[in-house]
Amino acid sequence: MVTLVVLMKTNITDYSDAEVLPDSFPSAPAEPLPEFLLEPEDAFIVKNRPVQLRCRASPATQIYFKCNGEWVNQNDHVTRESLDQLTGLVVREVDISVSRTQVEELFGLEDYWCQCVAWSAAGTTKSNRAYVRIAYLRKNFEQEPLGREVRLEQEVLLQCRPPEGMPAAEVDWLKNEDVIDPSQDSNFLITIDHDLIIKQARLLDTANYTCVARNVVAKRRSSTATLIVYVSGGWSSWTEWSECNARCGRGWQRRTRSCTNPAPLNGGAFCEGPPVQRVTCTTLCPVDGGWTEWAKWSACGTECTHWRSRECQDPPPINGGKHCSGSMMESKNCTEGLCARNKKISIEHASHPLTPGMGVAVYTGLVVALLLSVIMVLCVGVLAYRRRCRHLHGDITDSSSALTAAFHPGNYKPPRQDNPHPLHPSAPPDLTATAGAFRGPLFSLQQGVNDSPHKIPMTTSPLLDPLPGLKIKVYNASTLSSLELPADMCSSDGEILSLKSVGTVGREREYHSHTLSREPGLSTSATLGHLGGRLTIPNTGVSLLVPPGTIPQGKFYEMYLIINKWDKTTLPSEGSQTVLSPVVSCGPSGMLLNRPVVLTLPHCAQLDTPTPDWTLTLKTQTHQGAWEEVLTVGEETLSSPCYLQLEEECCHVLMEQLGTYGLVGQSCPPQPACKRLQLALFAPRAPCLSLDYSLRIYCIHDTPHALKEVLDLERSLGGVLLEDPKPLLFKDSYHNLRLSIHDIPHTHWRSKLLAKYQEIPFYHIWSGSQRPLHCTFSLERGSLAVSQLACKICVRQVEGEGQIFQLHTDIQETLPPHSPLPSGGTCLPSSQVGPYAFRLPDSIRQKICASLDAPSARGCDWRLLARSLGFDRYLNYFATKPSPTGVLLDLWEACHQGDADLVSLATALEEMGKSEVLVVMTTDGDC
Repeated sequence: MVTLVVLMKTNITDYSDAEVLPDSFPSAPAEPLPEFLLEPEDAFIVKNRPVQLRCRASPATQIYFKCNGEWVNQNDHVTRESLDQLTGLVVREVDISVSRTQVEELFGLEDYWCQCVAWSAAGTTKSNRAYVRIAYLRKNFEQEPLGREVRLEQEVLLQCRPPEGMPAAEVDWLKNEDVIDPSQDSNFLITIDHDLIIKQARLLDTANYTCVARNVVAKRRSSTATLIVYVSGGWSSWTEWSECNARCGRGWQRRTRSCTNPAPLNGGAFCEGPPVQRVTCTTLCPVDGGWTEWAKWSACGTECTHWRSRECQDPPPINGGKHCSGSMMESKNCTEGLCARNKKISIEHASHPLTPGMGVAVYTGLVVALLLSVIMVLCVGVLAYRRRCRHLHGDITDSSSALTAAFHPGNYKPPRQDNPHPLHPSAPPDLTATAGAFRGPLFSLQQGVNDSPHKIPMTTSPLLDPLPGLKIKVYNASTLSSLELPADMCSSDGEILSLKSVGTVGREREYHSHTLSREPGLSTSATLGHLGGRLTIPNTGVSLLVPPGTIPQGKFYEMYLIINKWDKTTLPSEGSQTVLSPVVSCGPSGMLLNRPVVLTLPHCAQLDTPTPDWTLTLKTQTHQGAWEEVLTVGEETLSSPCYLQLEEECCHVLMEQLGTYGLVGQSCPPQPACKRLQLALFAPRAPCLSLDYSLRIYCIHDTPHALKEVLDLERSLGGVLLEDPKPLLFKDSYHNLRLSIHDIPHTHWRSKLLAKYQEIPFYHIWSGSQRPLHCTFSLERGSLAVSQLACKICVRQVEGEGQIFQLHTDIQETLPPHSPLPSGGTCLPSSQVGPYAFRLPDSIRQKICASLDAPSARGCDWRLLARSLGFDRYLNYFATKPSPTGVLLDLWEACHQGDADLVSLATALEEMGKSEVLVVMTTDGDC
């Protein structure tokens, strides 16, 4: 009993120490509003089949449908109930069926709709409305396609408006019962209005076209439209005129042509005009000759005969007629036998040794013979003396007489006989005033003491055919102590080679040069000899490398390098060919070369594609002006006279015949090739004092020469370049270049261009033989106070790449001239003569050639060097040369004109294991 009390007391003490209990305990969480897991969707009643509408919500104690604002009978609901395992909430799902009759009972403009309403303890939730419509598709098309005939490459539009239907019908086009897929054939395009567009009609597009409309109810076919693509005929070239059908007298001759270029197809129009042309002709008839009447008898001669003659002139034989037959002269005795005694008397007189008359005749003959002998001796002496003088002096008279066939002396006076030095020993005489135009072959004037005095022709072709009208200067090298380089060459020790040693050459060596009628900035020239050199036209990428030993020992030529302007020489592009480089002339064209020279040409072909897209061809111009193919890259044979090394922006041509050259290209299927173009924006030079303002955009090749030509042209027109040119890849896709101007501030400026855009035709750009192409945007400002111009110029190839110029300029602010070309502060040499023109010293070159020219069993010879340097596209060309390594080194010099250090060459030699050559390069060179 006592123990129990203690325990109770203890328990009371424990409760007093615990926390105070709350007034009320929390109840269970409130039930949320119903959330629809599935809402009814729109449906179509096809024919008489009812549609099912379904909705699902959680938590939901009840779910009912309401259609068009009225509750659906509870008996029409099919209800299913389940429990969500994750949330423990009740999920209720309800279906109803809507028949065609229920929908048709609704009259008015509204569609039949149903909505689902769900209840829970927290309230109600409504679903979206689901519309129920009766599906149908009318039978008749609103517009059906119509058949037609179109010419080749014409754009075609076939229209189709499907029948009215619910839901709206989808449209497919059939071509000969095959579905047209524009993604598979880009020549087809289906518009949003279901029209079919054929961009360029082809022969294979001749077919039956059907428009098919379909929805959930049915499928409808339009009437079939037959499209015929025809080709109108074109005449072929005329044949040569036939021979005259009459052998004598009046006749006719004919020529024909056929309607096969192309032949008419699919009902195309036949060629207009006659297929045959006839012209009258007259063939001269042959006339046989006839004798004239005999002339009168002549007086009786010493032989007791007289004669008479006649001529074959009545008529004379013409046009192949026969000559007269018979004798032209006739003689007979004129004394009727009385002359026999006189003959005897004459014989008796002749037996005497001398008669008075005969003695005089004999003495006279002896005197005449003696005088002739004296005259002949004097002539021989004069000729011998003049020959001796020519060998001793070699003055102007000798030089001009050596080219008698080609030069016509003018007002030249011979030097005084008392002047022992008729010519200044340090300066060559200027013979341009006394020399005529060169029209015959040039002859070498080099003669040794024992050489034949006859002239030796150096070439059978005119020396300066590509440059008519040039003058030739001929000097005797014995009067020269040094050669002077052109005045426009940069005067640095590293670029000029003193040629004082030329004065020590033999007295019989001659010095040839010609005066170039060249344009500044597009040509260069230099006097080169056996030591070689390099000609470079600054800021154009065009150069000519003349290796040492190319020109024979003792010969000197004034060589030239000229870029032909578009208005003087045009390189024709045939078919889909395009010109890729400037047309360059180098010469003299007839000079003989001991080894190949290297001509460097910039080009604009895009070559950085994984597969080759180009077929590149080098062309040359003949003396008659025609263009011929020299070689096609990748198709070289042993008969190919050149080797072409191709790089991304230029090509190097090894050749042994100087002349006029250019590079053309053609797309190589299946991929279209691309050309690199530049877009240059020009504006008038500020300040602008007129209300009119123009912007010119040029589309030119991406070569330094093309940009330089446009800059020179705009400088003459008073234009300035607004910003650096932008690059553009122009694809061989037959699409034009489109230019348009946008965002002009219309409050102050107005465009005079009526069309939305301008276009440059595709072929004008692709041919590459047109003059610099440009488009002009003419603007007009509201007043002279307006000076700010901001606009955007878009340039793009249709369905190709493009560029945008963002222009913000003040037309009154004078800006410094903007030029993308290198500044003129640094001197760019136009020509370098002798060893200073080459990076590789001659001693190193000879040792490399001696080490690699000989074939090696391990292949460590010039062939491995060609592979290391990337020059192994056609090794047979180098194999035909006396020193293949020397030609490879010449090509290396040309390829590394701007960065010609010896590191790349030394690396290639090191990989080949030629340590002995590396030691030489380290010792003799500055590797």
